[in-house]
Amino acid sequence: MIRFEHPDYLYLLILLPVMLLIFIASERLRKKALNRFTSSILLKVLMPDSSAWRKWFRHTLWQLSVFFLIIAISNPQTGARMEEVKRKGIDLFLAIDVSNSMLAEDIVPNRLERSKQAIGRLIDKLEGDRIGMIVFAGRAYVQLPITTDYQAARMFLSTVNPGVIQAQGTAIGESIRLAISSFDQNEHSKAIIIISDGEDHEESAIEAAEEAAKAGIRVYAIGMGLPDGAPIPMVNEYGKRTGFRKDKNGNTVVTRLNESILQEIALRANGSYTRANNTRSGLEFIFEEINKLEKAEIEARIFTDYDDRFQIFLAIALMLLLAEMIVSNRKARWENKIDLFGINKSTS
Repeated sequence: MIRFEHPDYLYLLILLPVMLLIFIASERLRKKALNRFTSSILLKVLMPDSSAWRKWFRHTLWQLSVFFLIIAISNPQTGARMEEVKRKGIDLFLAIDVSNSMLAEDIVPNRLERSKQAIGRLIDKLEGDRIGMIVFAGRAYVQLPITTDYQAARMFLSTVNPGVIQAQGTAIGESIRLAISSFDQNEHSKAIIIISDGEDHEESAIEAAEEAAKAGIRVYAIGMGLPDGAPIPMVNEYGKRTGFRKDKNGNTVVTRLNESILQEIALRANGSYTRANNTRSGLEFIFEEINKLEKAEIEARIFTDYDDRFQIFLAIALMLLLAEMIVSNRKARWENKIDLFGINKSTS
């Protein structure tokens, strides 16, 4: 298999036809300029050693050297082989509350952003574990299927925002059931982390936690928010705050952390509960708890052992450049003899 380490440099190959057009145009302009002062016959007498084909030959060498130089800086690589890598870890689903109440700013910058920052740090610590993401508000959806691709996890995490789900609410129970059904059928240790303020939850959350426990899946919970609560900001399409949400009577809505439901969920599913604040996210404590679970062997297949081949193309480019410098525009003696022979033959 062949690949390029820096494929963007290959766009420089478009310079080759441009260089050729410039060379052709310059040669035509040079001939026109010479023809203004003398005839073609007299020009051969005045410049007997000038060789047109040698100019083309030198330019071809120059073009080829540039071509191989571009290939060299793109760094072709060969020798890839498929290698089976075995790692130990657990299967983990993160269920993230994206309801509007998660925009409250009692935790700086707000509950949701603080959750995403903590998850980003968690992903950086993962080694061999498989991770998936579920987002929920009034409904629950799989944002990222279970995977060992941590780069993809970071990418999908960056897209999490309240706008991904229109229906409002806190469907914790649905998110737990969705995670249970989304796990692969294997013997790996499995865990679900619920990150939510617990407000406006539906009543099936406790039942879903018990279902998880029966399936051997532990559920951990992190309470995002402070007991005193905070108003829910309203933002426009540019992300600028335009005010705070109000109820039917015109009073500002204050969202408060509902710890009791989150504690009960963790208790029923043999997990742990912790509360986030402005100094800690709580995810560190949960991660320590999860690391105590038995880690199963997880297999992944990746391409490894690519060998750089830029040296070959760089050497060819340098040899062509050297040849271009050595080749002269003047005719060699044997060329003059051929010309002379041709003239004598034509005049006989």
